[in-house]
Amino acid sequence: MTYKRVLLKISGEALADIDEAGHPQNLSNRMLHKIAADIQAATQAGVQVCIVIGGGNIFRGDKGSQVLGIDRTTCDYMGMMATVINALALQNAVEQNSMVCRVMTAIPMKAIGEDYVRRRAISHMEKGRVVIFAAGSGNPFFTTDTAAALRALEMDCDLLLKATKVNGVYDKDPVKHQDAQHYTHLSYSDILADRLGVMDATAVALLREHKLPLAVFSIFEQNGFANVLAGKGKYTLISEA
Repeated sequence: MTYKRVLLKISGEALADIDEAGHPQNLSNRMLHKIAADIQAATQAGVQVCIVIGGGNIFRGDKGSQVLGIDRTTCDYMGMMATVINALALQNAVEQNSMVCRVMTAIPMKAIGEDYVRRRAISHMEKGRVVIFAAGSGNPFFTTDTAAALRALEMDCDLLLKATKVNGVYDKDPVKHQDAQHYTHLSYSDILADRLGVMDATAVALLREHKLPLAVFSIFEQNGFANVLAGKGKYTLISEA
């Protein structure tokens, strides 16, 4: 392992699934424990792990304002609440896999999580605890992708990993196009110039400015998280080098 501390960005949609009867589940016990097992494999290899989690499986602020007619700021705060629900669910799965886990929220919610304090978060990880950052950055109009970039820089992480539905970045949707080309390495400038949609432009610009590498991999692959950290498996590394 060449990484001491990493941040894992998980979308809320990654926690959803279809049950045996074919009904959609906003929160899947199977996916929660699959992700927790992946995190455990990384921590057992000596890597400090923190996580930013989205809330799109429950509520998306940008789409909610369009559908419900509620003002965007309020909808974004509602989306932040959704990330807290996901964080608590993932915390439970992580703890059931024999790890110590702390949820830290960008908006004070003392009854269910710690207030976000940078030095305290770093201290938790140095003690071997997994830290989940919830409620995004605490600000409306900023995505959890941007929150992930911000927290990764604040935590002095060596790598930001984004877990997606596919094993990296392609020139077009690999689900719809069998001839889609997989990229092993890209620069942040490529991502912005070609509008590849890996992360929002604010997050990409922030990562580029501070030269923090980003790895994009599939959340569904077994041990995909640990494999990326070991330089194995199929994924895309994005950097300016």
